[in-house]
Amino acid sequence: MPADDPRQGLAILLLEGSYERAHYALVLAAGALAVDRPVLLFAAGHGVHALARDWHGLRDAGTDDTVQASGVAGFDVLRDAVLALDGTLMACESGLRLTGLPADALLPQAVVAGVPAFLDAARGRQVISL
Repeated sequence: MPADDPRQGLAILLLEGSYERAHYALVLAAGALAVDRPVLLFAAGHGVHALARDWHGLRDAGTDDTVQASGVAGFDVLRDAVLALDGTLMACESGLRLTGLPADALLPQAVVAGVPAFLDAARGRQVISL
């Protein structure tokens, strides 16, 4: 299969706003991108905080200090890696409404989209839900 074949791609659906799930979504995304698998990360519900410039709206965001102290890559490092490796970030339109987070609070690379746009972009990819 060619590298741009969507069947080699990964679509990660981040359904909620805990630091642990958002951090692991980034671990998976960075890992897949490192082995040349295209990644689409769709943050829904309170998970949209993971795509905000200030991601500290995630539940238990303070855990990042402990994660880094243990020698594991922190949230900023992983998110920067996903962006540097050309991962696609999508924030759910409904999630923004639910949380009251304005679209301009998101990273500039994050696209606001609805579920139909996510499903279309994820077509043929392996889907992981966190």
